[in-house]
Amino acid sequence: MKLSSACSLDCYDACEISFKDNKIVALQERHTQGFLCPHLNHYNDYATITSASYKGVEISLEDALLKLTNMLKSTKKEEILHYKGNGNFGLMQDVTEHFFASFGATLTNGTLCDGAGEAGILHGRGSNKNMPLSEIAKSEVVIIWGRNPHTTSSHLLPLLKGKKIIVIDPVQTKIAKTADLHIQLKPHSDLKLAMLLFSNLHTSKANEKYENYLNLTQTLEYESTLDEIDISSHVFEECMELLQDKKIAIVCGLGIQKYKDGADVMRAIDALGVGLDLFAREGCGIAYLGNSKENINTPFLLEAPRVSKVNTEFSDFSTVVIQGSNPLSQMPNSLVVQESMKEVKNIVYFGLYKNETSEVADLIIPAKSFLAKDDVRTSYSHNAMIKMSKLQNNEVGISEYDLSAYLCQAFALPIESESFYLEHFQKSSVEQVDGTHFVKGREEIPYKNGFDTDDNEFLFLEKLKDNVDNKNTLFLITPKSPKSLNSQFKREEQVYINDSHGYTDGDSICISSSLGKVNLIVKINDNLRDDCVLIYSGTPGVNNLTSSQHSYEGKCAVYQEEKITLHKS
Repeated sequence: MKLSSACSLDCYDACEISFKDNKIVALQERHTQGFLCPHLNHYNDYATITSASYKGVEISLEDALLKLTNMLKSTKKEEILHYKGNGNFGLMQDVTEHFFASFGATLTNGTLCDGAGEAGILHGRGSNKNMPLSEIAKSEVVIIWGRNPHTTSSHLLPLLKGKKIIVIDPVQTKIAKTADLHIQLKPHSDLKLAMLLFSNLHTSKANEKYENYLNLTQTLEYESTLDEIDISSHVFEECMELLQDKKIAIVCGLGIQKYKDGADVMRAIDALGVGLDLFAREGCGIAYLGNSKENINTPFLLEAPRVSKVNTEFSDFSTVVIQGSNPLSQMPNSLVVQESMKEVKNIVYFGLYKNETSEVADLIIPAKSFLAKDDVRTSYSHNAMIKMSKLQNNEVGISEYDLSAYLCQAFALPIESESFYLEHFQKSSVEQVDGTHFVKGREEIPYKNGFDTDDNEFLFLEKLKDNVDNKNTLFLITPKSPKSLNSQFKREEQVYINDSHGYTDGDSICISSSLGKVNLIVKINDNLRDDCVLIYSGTPGVNNLTSSQHSYEGKCAVYQEEKITLHKS
C-alpha cells in the first residue's frame, strides 16, 4: 500500500506528499497538484540536531530523558514553564501540553502570529471559518491584501489564472507586478482604505443593517484620507470599478494586523466583505487563517495556569522547557528576553534545529521530523483532515507522544495510547467521494446560515481607536522570507530599503527603534516605498527593534508597531 503524509510546517499550503528514494515527492492529487512549496522542496537540505546533549556534551537520549525527569522532580511545579511554539499543525503536538498541564506546570497563551486578526474576525462574525480554496477558483476578482503567495502560499497561484487581480501591499511583490491593479498604500492604513471603499460603494444605497457603520466610514473625508494613505483618486476609482457586481475573493496576509489595532483592521476588511455581499455566496469570501481546529474536540488535558507567549517573563521560572520554538529570536523585544532567560536555572530545548535558543539550553533533546512519526493534521486554508503516515525509519530523536508517555509514566500521570489519540482525531472527519477526509460539520460555503453572533448578523465596528503616527521615522515591515520559515532554514541577514535613502548595496547600517538596535547589510530594493524598511521575519536581531506590547484584542505580538531610524554603523 502506498503511504502518504502531509507537511506539518507553519504555512498555508499543507503540501501532501509521498516518500520515494529518500526524497519527498508531491502528490499529484488535490491542492498539492504535483509541486511542493519552496520550504518543503528544500526540506532535506537543512541539518537537524542528531544527538542529545547536556551542558554542551553529547549524551544518550536515555540519559537526556533521565536528566529532564530529575530537573522536573527537583523544581517546584509553579516554577516550571512549558513554552511551545505554534508552528506545527500535527494535532498530536499538543500531547506534551497534556503532560505539563497534568503535572501542574505553567503553559503559555497568546500568539506571535495571527491573534489580532482572528480576534477581529471573531468580534464581527462570531467564529473563524475557512473559506475553502475551491471558492477562490470560482471567483472573478481576487484581492491579494497583504499576502505574498509566491512566498507563503504558492498553491494558491494556479487558482488565480484568468481572474482580475488587485494587490494591496506597501511592497511591489512579484504578483503585484503582474496584477491588474496594485495599490501600494502606506503601511498601517489598510483599515482606512477598507472603510473608504465601504463608504464609497454604499453612499447611494445605505442598508439599515449597517447604517451606523456607514456613518462611521463617512467621517473619513475622501481627499484627505486618500492623501493620508498615499494613494491617488485615479487608483482608488479604478479599484472601485473592478469591484462592481463581481464574484470577489479577498485573500489576507498577516502583515495587515501586526499592529495594536490589528483586530480592527481585519474587522474593517470583513465589513467591506459584508458590504460587497461576499459571505455565503459561491465564488466569494474572505480568507485569512481559518480556525484549523474548528469542530475538533481535543482529547488532551490542557487546563493550566498560563502566561503570555508575547512577553513571557522567563526569570519567574527555574525550569523552562521550550518545544519547537526559538523565543530568543522570535519573541519581540529580544534584548529583554535575553536578559530574562539568563536567570533561568534549567533551560531545556526540544526541537529539530539549532538556533539561538538551543545555543543557551542546558539540555537538548532532539525531536523527530514529521516524516518519522504518525500524526494527523488540518489546515487554515481548507477543510481537509490529512492522515500523516510514518514514511521514514529514523532512530534519531523522540516524538512528542513518546516524550509525553515517558514523562507521564515517570510521574504516574494518566495518558492514553498513541493509537487512541490518532483514532480520536480521525473520528472528527468524514470521507468524501474521492477518498479524502474533511472535518465533520464544516460548511462548504461558510456562514450560509448566517454569522455565528447572537443575532446571526455581522457586528460592525462602532468607533475607531486613537493612533498617533510619528511621521518623522520609517515603517518597519517584517514579512515571511522566501528562504526561511520564521527562524528555520536559510535565514536572511540583510535589510532592504529604497535607494532614496542614499545607501548602496553592501553598506553596513544601524537600524534602531526606541527598544534597541541591530546592524545589518543593505540590499537596495526599489519595490519598496521610500518610507518603508523591510527586514524579513527570522533575520537575526530584527526583534531587537520590536515591541513586546500586545494588540488591543487577541493577545498578539505587534511586530510592525514600532517606527525605526537608519544610521551609518
